[in-house]
Amino acid sequence: MAKLEVDVEPGEVGFDADRLQRVGSHFRRYVDDGKLAGWTVAVARRGRVALLEHYGLADVEAQRPVVDDTMWRIYSMTKPITSVAALMLYERGAFELTDPVSRFIPEFADARVYAAGSAANPSTVPAVEPVRIWHLLTHTAGLTYGWHHAHAVDEVYRAKGFEFGTPRGMDLAGACAAWAGLPLMFQPGSEWNYSVATDVLGRVVEVASGKSLDAFLSDEVFGPLGMDDTAFWARPENLDRLAALYVVNPAGGLLRNGAMGDAATREPSFLSGGGGLISTAADYHRFTQMLARGGELDGARLLGPHTVAYMTRNHLPGGADLETFGRPLHAESTFRGVGFGLGVSVVTDAAAGKSVTHDGEFAWGGLASTAFYVDPVAEVTAMFFTQLMPSSAYPIRPQLRSLVNQALVG
Repeated sequence: MAKLEVDVEPGEVGFDADRLQRVGSHFRRYVDDGKLAGWTVAVARRGRVALLEHYGLADVEAQRPVVDDTMWRIYSMTKPITSVAALMLYERGAFELTDPVSRFIPEFADARVYAAGSAANPSTVPAVEPVRIWHLLTHTAGLTYGWHHAHAVDEVYRAKGFEFGTPRGMDLAGACAAWAGLPLMFQPGSEWNYSVATDVLGRVVEVASGKSLDAFLSDEVFGPLGMDDTAFWARPENLDRLAALYVVNPAGGLLRNGAMGDAATREPSFLSGGGGLISTAADYHRFTQMLARGGELDGARLLGPHTVAYMTRNHLPGGADLETFGRPLHAESTFRGVGFGLGVSVVTDAAAGKSVTHDGEFAWGGLASTAFYVDPVAEVTAMFFTQLMPSSAYPIRPQLRSLVNQALVG
């Protein structure tokens, strides 16, 4: 089991100790005000952990506190892991990034693109080029999520049972075949839209490797990195470690989301490479350190440093940012000065984004308000874990970044 503990005095790695304490002080107010049940935050520099703090409850109803080994649904923080798995296969020559997805999922050979009309009766045109693997890695494939509620194609997904998940009993291969038969929102490569693309990428990993996604991740990622507590579900012996899932109560406080929360307690038929994993702070710290070190940790090399550098640069056409090239995740989103790499967001212009960070910072977060970022310039990694939906409820992610960076003095 991976362990996470403070192993350096803040001042030894350039943090002002008093200013670093502002991180915890700020987020404790979220719990005290009833906005979050509890959380874990961890900040490291040059691989040394300068701050690790837990506060509040992992389960309000059971009065169970957040502790070192609390398990969290990381939802879309699964995406960088699946992207790393795909890039590992790319490094082995299993495919080119320009290969059509139909090479691995034949149903994508006849992709059609939405042109006009309602969700009940959309008109479509042929895709002018194939959906390619790099489209999946960059969310430019034209796929979507049913929960966006922003386009007719989103409604098509919901009508087919794809909103927060898949129809009961459907596996990954079946879901990918179904998505391939639905209209693309736009021509591949022409826009960015957050989507099931990384789930499709997980199926490419399966076909290219000859292993199920859970087996490949266990054998090739979690095992080598010592991420023993990361999986697609919490086994019965670990249920007392799994945090409860909450949503914002419009009347104030929190409401438990039992339906979605309980999904993590059963072995799934659908292995979601886009949002299905649970993990611990200690495990995900191992993953972030591997990326921060250029693909290697404690002698286990998953990727070459050139691949990590390529993964964490902006891949949007013409160097565009998500503000101009992407469709917003929600009305409150702002992605000015932020591009997208292969599975992670990438800061391209911190000044334009009005964010005190460095160009080159890469990051992502999850539906339940979890987040991580890696700042290669400052050599800093930070993670925040809680279980509140939606992730847009509070500005946790920009506040985490600002609070960490204001403490960095050397």
